[in-house]
Amino acid sequence: MRHRVATFKIGRSGAHRRALLANMASSLFFNGRVETTVVKAKEVRRFAEKMITLGKKGDLHHLRLAVARLRNKDAVKKLFDEIAPAYAERNGGYTRIIKTGARRGDAAEMCVLMLVEPKAE
Repeated sequence: MRHRVATFKIGRSGAHRRALLANMASSLFFNGRVETTVVKAKEVRRFAEKMITLGKKGDLHHLRLAVARLRNKDAVKKLFDEIAPAYAERNGGYTRIIKTGARRGDAAEMCVLMLVEPKAE
């Protein structure tokens, strides 16, 4: 039984899955959007929103946690300096998933994962 098991396995080992999430979240922070499968996007959304929340807290401890999980100092710098302050007034819901249809070849359901526009002040 999978009661309260909240991780998508996505057919990878634990280390591969963590690397995939870190790389996709870094790409999301740099580009603002990532095109991927729906299953991966849902898992990356969970990860990226937690990283943005760490960025909003902004102290040294949370910066070190973000570096440990994202594995990319440039992405963490952009997260803490630009992205997180823009979402200071928003309580969650920093990303959006828009489905784009099936991928040609294997018919995997594709989508675009993007950061939502921060609230204008």
